[in-house]
Amino acid sequence: MLSLVLPKGSLEHATLELFAAADLAVSRGSDRDYHASIDDPRIDTVRFLRPQEIPTYVAQQLFDLGITGRDWITETDADVVSLGELEYSKATANPVRIVLAVPKDHPATSGSDLPDGVRISTEFPEITRRYFEKIGVKATIIPSYGATEAKVPDIVDAIVDLTETGTSLRKHGLKIIDILLVSRTELITNAAAYADPEKRAAMEDIALLLRGAIRARGNVLLKLNVPDDRLSDVLAVLPAMGSPTITALASGTMHAVESVVPKKGVNRLIPTLKAAGARDILELEISKIVE
Repeated sequence: MLSLVLPKGSLEHATLELFAAADLAVSRGSDRDYHASIDDPRIDTVRFLRPQEIPTYVAQQLFDLGITGRDWITETDADVVSLGELEYSKATANPVRIVLAVPKDHPATSGSDLPDGVRISTEFPEITRRYFEKIGVKATIIPSYGATEAKVPDIVDAIVDLTETGTSLRKHGLKIIDILLVSRTELITNAAAYADPEKRAAMEDIALLLRGAIRARGNVLLKLNVPDDRLSDVLAVLPAMGSPTITALASGTMHAVESVVPKKGVNRLIPTLKAAGARDILELEISKIVE
């Protein structure tokens, strides 16, 4: 039913881990294969392509569903429908920014301070062109194919580049004077596929499973038994995603308690729960959390 395209490159490994956690494991002959499959009746074909290409091909209806960044959606001006952001790896946990940077001793404090004829190196020529048209500065835009930061000031006057923290830019003696775009990784489709009720339902199922797997990360399920007279003490120190599940046991003097809690800090939480009166404490891994 669905044709799916996944990002090749820096997001590839994390994407494969996410799909496996969502019970949508991707199978292929080797990590160099661009064709793959998923044992699920909702997904007919799987391809791997560079994220730069994915928005255009999804918009052209060559694929129904894809994962790419907002930066490439904007750069290609692709007519796609976003099914939401996916934060599933270190690379996708924080947004990245497309920024305008100049040498740190440059007097400019914004793009509008730059003179006409300013030379800009960038891997995002269309975003850059639209930005300078908007602020009314005539810039010479030079496409970059890597090592963009190293081209200032000998080859160009400024750069438009992708950054998360700005650390690398500072190491190269550059300062950020404007932010052109904030980008996260997104699940996208096209208008035709989204308008098809069967495909839309399948895509929403896939999105549900992926988000459930993402939400489960970093959390565990704690199960414990508590005497009636210690229940309030235990609940006072027990965090919960929503509200703990509390069930009276057959003995009549105990309650079973279940709660989803952050994995981080559970090594301190379990002794605290024990001291508060909890017994028979179990810590269980969670594969998905679906609201």
